[in-house]
This record gives sequence, structure tokens and C-alpha cells, in this order.
Amino acid sequence: MLCIQLENSDPYFCLAAEEYLLKNFSKDIFMLWQSYDTVVVGKHQNALAEINYPFVRENNITVARRISGGGTVFHDAGNVNFAYIKNVNDTAEINFKKFTKFVVEALAELGVTAVNSGRNDLLVNDKKISGNAEHVFKKRVLHHGTLLFDSDLSSLGHSIKVAPGKYTGKAVQSNRSFVANIQPFLKNKITTEEFRRFLLGVQLENEENSVYELTEVDNLAIQKLADEKFKTWEWNFGYSPKYAFQNEAKLGDRTIKIALNAEKGRITEAAVSGDFFSEQKADFLNQKISGKRHCFEDIKEMLNEVQPDVPDELVFAFF
Repeated sequence: MLCIQLENSDPYFCLAAEEYLLKNFSKDIFMLWQSYDTVVVGKHQNALAEINYPFVRENNITVARRISGGGTVFHDAGNVNFAYIKNVNDTAEINFKKFTKFVVEALAELGVTAVNSGRNDLLVNDKKISGNAEHVFKKRVLHHGTLLFDSDLSSLGHSIKVAPGKYTGKAVQSNRSFVANIQPFLKNKITTEEFRRFLLGVQLENEENSVYELTEVDNLAIQKLADEKFKTWEWNFGYSPKYAFQNEAKLGDRTIKIALNAEKGRITEAAVSGDFFSEQKADFLNQKISGKRHCFEDIKEMLNEVQPDVPDELVFAFF
């Protein structure tokens, strides 16, 4: 098995690397990577429904979509991501526990008892330390997961704290869990980097495993995939299933009521009312907003056409 450590902390590059290695290599692969602050949604989720949009935007937290299903997770420099890419004879026999066994055994070496919970999670003391997901391509499977080691749990919590009832649709919804970092459970404290090196070392104890470094050809192909797919609004937000959005917000002594329908991330219908805008301005907005992306930039541009210099607070009412 090839063992890869990605040194690139761009989540788009790392997610693209997973797809590239899945589809273009024939050998089994184990990979470790970390990224800067990012909320990663599952393939079949509505990204906007899974994130605290104002917090994520104001704190420069990246939003990315992966190719596997499942729920939303948070990455930062204190989280280590692991990925297995393996050939399988029968995709029906794929077992999450088979892939998380390595993590459970590695943590046991550090004196930490982790257990599988449900299909996707690993728990320590009843708190989630790892979320996992899978994607099958032909007769190869990508299994990947997070390992919260020394993450900013406050930032994690705020990033995915969403108001219930705003978004409705058929998108997969996340199951919120109590989370914890691995580091506090260790008797002998180590850094996140030392933890990452430890995980790689455990894999390399098997003589059949060897380190593989991405070639220039690999890096160029991965970057191309990141630029053309994983960095795009069309993938990260436009891929969301059809949805409806409703919200009512108070700005000072005025109220705005918003109802939107969206498909592929673009607004198809809008009904904005309340006493924030005159009836004439609201009608103009409802007509002009159709076809626009449901994103901060497009919404702000439209609102400024109706009333110049609108505050960000008003724009965020649309999310």
C-alpha cells in the first residue's frame, strides 16, 4: 500500500487529491492531510442549510463539498484527515469498521479507547472524535474520516450552528453530535504533528507499505481538478438539491419577510415582504432576483439596486 502525506493545506487541493488517486491509481493507498479552517459538506447536502453563513463568511472559513455522502464536518489545523483508497471485489461487502479498525488500534496504543458508533462515527467517552464517509468508483472505494485531535471546538460549533426551519428540501441533513478532541485523553501529551507522524509510522510498520510522494504530473493534475471542480461555486453550492428558504428578520424597528425557492443554487422564485421596503421596491426585487445565485455577492448587488448601501445584516437575513 502506498502511504502519502499531503503537505498542501488547501482543502480544495486535498479533496481533489482523493478523487484523483481514487480514479487514476490502481494500488491501495493510505493518505493523511490537514487543512486550514473549512466546513466540508457531504455530496448530497444543501451547503447553505448546513452552515452558519454569517459566522463562516465573517471568519473566512472555507466551504467545500466532498465526493462522498454523509454529513457535515469541520477541518482545521488541529484536525487530521485520513483516507483509505482500496480495491474491492464486491462493493456490497464494504464495511466501515474494517477501515476504522486502524484508528481504533492506533488510539489504543496511545491509551485511548475509541468505539464505533452507528455507521459513521468513532466515539471516546461518548463524544465524537471522528466522522467517516465513503465513495465507490468502479471497484475502488474511498473511505475517509476526520480525527479531531486539537481542533478549535468553539469555531467548529459556531460554524455548523444553524437555525432550524429555514431550509426545507430533500437534501441529506447532518446529525449533530457532542464532540471532543483526542489530545485531552492522552496520558503523554503530543502535538498534532506528532500524532500525524505516529499514524504514518503505524502504517509503515507493515513492510508491504511504502511512502509515495506526489510527482509533478500528479500535482498538476490535482491542481487542475481543484481549480475546475472543487473550488467552484457550482460544485460547492450549486450542486445542492432543490430547496425552499423562509426567514423573518427584524432590523431596527422594521421587519423583512423572505421566501425563496432555489434550484442548483439559483433562486427561481422570491417573495420578499414586510415594511423594510416599499411595496414597489419589494415587487422590483422579487422580479429581478430570479436566476441570481443564492450567495452573498448576488444578493447584496440586487439589494443595492433597490436601496443603496444596504447593511450586511440585511443581506444575511437571506441565509
